[in-house]
Amino acid sequence: MFKTIEWTDEGVRILDQTRLPVEEIYFTCRTYQDVAHAIRSMVIRGAPAIGVAAAMGVALGVNNSSAATVRELRSEFESIIEEISTTRPTAVNLFWALERMRRVFTESLGGRGTSAEKIASAKARLVEEAQRICAEDIAANQALGRHGAALLKHSATVLTHCNAGALATAGYGTALGIVRSALAAGKKVHVFADETRPFLQGSRLTAWELAKDGIPVTLITDNMAGHFMQRGKINAVIVGADRIAANGDVANKIGTYTVAVLARENKIPFYVAAPLSTIDLRIRSGGKIPIEERSPYEVTHWGGVATAPENVEARHPAFDITPHRYVSAIITERGIARRPFTKSLKLLFSKSQSRSLG
Repeated sequence: MFKTIEWTDEGVRILDQTRLPVEEIYFTCRTYQDVAHAIRSMVIRGAPAIGVAAAMGVALGVNNSSAATVRELRSEFESIIEEISTTRPTAVNLFWALERMRRVFTESLGGRGTSAEKIASAKARLVEEAQRICAEDIAANQALGRHGAALLKHSATVLTHCNAGALATAGYGTALGIVRSALAAGKKVHVFADETRPFLQGSRLTAWELAKDGIPVTLITDNMAGHFMQRGKINAVIVGADRIAANGDVANKIGTYTVAVLARENKIPFYVAAPLSTIDLRIRSGGKIPIEERSPYEVTHWGGVATAPENVEARHPAFDITPHRYVSAIITERGIARRPFTKSLKLLFSKSQSRSLG
């Protein structure tokens, strides 16, 4: 299994997803600015992976600091947080991870001790917390996978959109984690992967990842999904998420809403796989989720080659909102939530808090 992201003595080592599937190249971030660039430019992408990268970016920035006083370090810390927080607005895992790092940073500077001792403590504890977030993400994906695998038939064909696999997380994956768990349980699963225009995460990343693991995969263009559903070739749809509102509305890669509508029309279950860190109970509905608009160049060009007339107007919302009425279930590491999501999602968080206290 390849590693999407890891902490090393040289810096934060990230598999460059912009180079896949042609080249398997690793990019080592030696500064927090490098990490911010990697997130912004989609060298690393996928909400859980972005959260891990954000945590490691904060740890790297503080670890590299030459601040001599606690006051100086606090000022640098705020600059690091500000830089990383502006990279991708939709993925809530980014902000969840930054808040965790902020709590640890604040705690490490409290109590008695000299400035040097407090600074040393902050550096060590932030590195530990970033690595803990990484390990927790993999464990959450594995638990999520086991819950989701129970929903699949013994022989199933699953459609997925974008990439919600090991590449989108610290490892194992959310939607593809369910596929991996089902296979480990002895089930037969074949994946249909939407190519996911315009950035082609399905064809470049999902197909690459599944083929690398020897998991049966068929690549289709986005506009073929309805055809295969209508022909009875798809048993279930499983996608990831970048943010889930309290009512169960789901923000995910652009085109997910279309797939959900097609699934409803063809009476196919539409599952969303995401860790609790992707659920934002502070936002009541999907209409409040900020939608990132990326460069039109990514629509009008591919690999530097123009695919549209020069100067034509183009739009590129990177995500869309799938209303909760189209969602059959939301699968998390703490169990499966069903409608009404306003109640079931809160219950999952209650279970999580009870376990952490116990």
